[in-house]
Amino acid sequence: MKWLFWFLAGALAVPLAHHPVLAAFYAAGIAPYRPYSFQPTQPFGVPQVISLSFWGGVWGLVLGLVLSRIQTPRIWWIVAIVFGAVAPTLVAGLVVAPLKGQHMHPTPALAILGLCVNGAWGLGTAVIYKLLNAWRAT
Repeated sequence: MKWLFWFLAGALAVPLAHHPVLAAFYAAGIAPYRPYSFQPTQPFGVPQVISLSFWGGVWGLVLGLVLSRIQTPRIWWIVAIVFGAVAPTLVAGLVVAPLKGQHMHPTPALAILGLCVNGAWGLGTAVIYKLLNAWRAT
């Protein structure tokens, strides 16, 4: 059940934490990506927000593996945010974009955007995971 909760937390953190921060950056004219996009992805035509939520769930499993080794509560939350900010941002820029044939032009604004939206995802995943555990305990 623990791993299902990590997947669900990661998936739910996309629309509940990642995208609200993305929406703020988009409204400020900093983010080139529209939040909550239903534009189809390749190759299966899945709406973008659904695809991102699925991959958020996969990343949630990885975050769960990392956080399962942390014993100190304060450090647990910090690791959730830092892992969320750094790991998905690096993989998106260095692995996913080249695989999709996207030629990204890294800028400080794009780096800050990635770190902020993915850090929010990490925090959101941790919060949702804790809420799911509390719900299960009742």
